[in-house]
Amino acid sequence: MKQVYFDSAATTQLRAEVIEKITDSMKTCYGNASSTHSFGRSSKSCIENARKTVAKLLNVSASEIVFTSGGTEADNLVLRSAVRDLEVKEIITSRIEHHAVLYTVTQLEQEYGISVKFVNLDENGSMDYKHLEALLQADKKQLVSLMHINNEIGNILDIKKVGTLCKTYGALFHSDTVQSVGHYEMDLQELHIDFMAVSAHKFHGPKGVGFAFIRKHSGLKPLIFGGEQERGHRAGTEAVHNIVGLEEALKLAYAHLVEERAYVTTLKAYFIKRITEAFPKATFNGNSADLEKSTYTLVNVCLPIAAEKALILLFQLDLKGIACSKGSACQSGSAKGSHVLSQILSDEDMQKPSLRFSFCKYNTKEEVDYVIEVLKEFVS
Repeated sequence: MKQVYFDSAATTQLRAEVIEKITDSMKTCYGNASSTHSFGRSSKSCIENARKTVAKLLNVSASEIVFTSGGTEADNLVLRSAVRDLEVKEIITSRIEHHAVLYTVTQLEQEYGISVKFVNLDENGSMDYKHLEALLQADKKQLVSLMHINNEIGNILDIKKVGTLCKTYGALFHSDTVQSVGHYEMDLQELHIDFMAVSAHKFHGPKGVGFAFIRKHSGLKPLIFGGEQERGHRAGTEAVHNIVGLEEALKLAYAHLVEERAYVTTLKAYFIKRITEAFPKATFNGNSADLEKSTYTLVNVCLPIAAEKALILLFQLDLKGIACSKGSACQSGSAKGSHVLSQILSDEDMQKPSLRFSFCKYNTKEEVDYVIEVLKEFVS
């Protein structure tokens, strides 16, 4: 059976070079990085070299990179410490953020009694920047948490504009950049961002590792206590092999960014063309069909299929060897529909199947053609 993986927004296939790098590090850098003997120093050197590499790629200081278990931990670290330690009294976010942000903010609201405000969205899920500016004029310490690229509909936030607004009104700015780092250039000397969350498995790196960017002198304190790892920001023995894998994946992502982005963009455009031809009544959610306003890595399409068929569509595609998703993989076990799509679709359209197809360098036009033919069989 043909196998087609169109779910790279959930996680990506590891590059062969990354696997090789991880394997080598597990053989040679097995000492505890906190140990003072040569084995420990060797592991510590691998970690610090990785930190310097990541910092250079983002144009920041190495001391501003804190390795974590992934984007969720990085989001929690920033948001919880901002309220607990930086005296933030109000968080401004949106209703289409990742649950790593939304659930954390809800918990902080209950624990600390902070105020939470949501930025208005237009019919496509884009931010209302005028409303954001109005919210920023409150007389209290604020933090804005808005993701750079939405993981379900691919909308791109004007991160530079938001950063400038936050600086103007004295607010802190945190962005979940899990879907953008490794896919877009990020010069953090030009962007007014205080905190970012990143996950390696979104750019062909290993799972279970990411990092938080924490602007120097921010005053953020640890979420996890214990040892003095990560300069005291994050206790726990470091997963050296994962950190080395993250470094290699990010280096390769940026080294090949121009040609790989051009290739994947062409693939996405071809997918949109084929879907439109095969299903004239299909609609695209958010800005995902707009190559300028959405990421080149994904499309979210609402198919004109009856509700009873919609319930088993993903199952049928899986039987044909096709992997895609209804939304974030992190909520796949939930019986609820997508919280993102519920903000922009009508009740009627929410009953139709909306699928996210996400692409990478390993996909082909032949795979697109196969998916279209399978969908046509199911709809007919």
